[in-house]
Amino acid sequence: MKDFSYPRLMLLLCSGTLFVMLVAACLGRYPIAPLTVLHTLWERLMGEPSSSVAMTVLDEVRLPRIAMSLLVGANLSVSGACYQSLFRNPLVSPFILGISAGAGFGAALAILFTAGGYWLYLCAFGFAVLAVGFSVLLGGRQGQHSTLVLVLSGIVIGSVFTALLALLKYTADPDNKLPVIEYWLMGSLGNARPKVLAYYALFTLPALALLWRYRWRLNLLANPDEIAQSLGVHVRRERMLFIGIATLLASASVAVCGIIGWLGLVVPHLARMLVGADHRKLLPVTLVLGGAFLLVVDTIARCSASYEIPLGIITALVGAPVFALLLRKGEQVWI
Repeated sequence: MKDFSYPRLMLLLCSGTLFVMLVAACLGRYPIAPLTVLHTLWERLMGEPSSSVAMTVLDEVRLPRIAMSLLVGANLSVSGACYQSLFRNPLVSPFILGISAGAGFGAALAILFTAGGYWLYLCAFGFAVLAVGFSVLLGGRQGQHSTLVLVLSGIVIGSVFTALLALLKYTADPDNKLPVIEYWLMGSLGNARPKVLAYYALFTLPALALLWRYRWRLNLLANPDEIAQSLGVHVRRERMLFIGIATLLASASVAVCGIIGWLGLVVPHLARMLVGADHRKLLPVTLVLGGAFLLVVDTIARCSASYEIPLGIITALVGAPVFALLLRKGEQVWI
């Protein structure tokens, strides 16, 4: 990809994403021809009333799901790039501070003791944020090895919530509640509806915009603390601010669609191979790649079998070999 300038690369990625969106809108249990999709979208854009089956399917099911895929993929990938920069470690994922374990415990708690619905989202998000808060309180002390201590604290807190989640699963009804908990933990966009999408976008878009606006500050924080301080950066305050934003993006994503692993680990590596470690270019490429990647995965998940395959299974099957390949070819592009 070295023959492509950055603007041409972004144009190529955005064009590819639009093509994937069109394919995703066409495929499903009710196939729709590409020209019908484009005609229906044009009618919707012009405000022409229509009660066709194609418009109902697109409005109620596929377009919200496509939008949710793009936004969740972008948020998890950008969150992963941010974490990897802040911890100066290419093996860090958005779940390093216990987000997935906390969200899993919160969701299981909601499934066991409530009727689900919005309580599931609220509990998953609340306990994910709580897990990160405990990790920061336990390991967020100033000092030469504060970043390492923070990572170790995240592992400890994550282990505690994983044990609590196992306890809830052990006590759950094996015929009704336990399958629901297991399915949620494997990740799915089956709950993508216009109202859920609206709340999710309202919550995460401002955080994503803030991260986009100040992405150049991540270049400064990627330096050793002494160099960053000499450049006028308040290292601890800004690192905690960016960790908070990245945590918000990852926690909200896990709350609405379950645990989707590998995305926040693989996509930033792939983007770094394309444009290097400059976050002014890295974050936009990561954002577009992450959205397109999850949209492809979700389309495969809902179209490749008579039942919907959980997203976590596909991202693991695809992400692990891709990550191994990237590690072999991309050692020189990290920092």
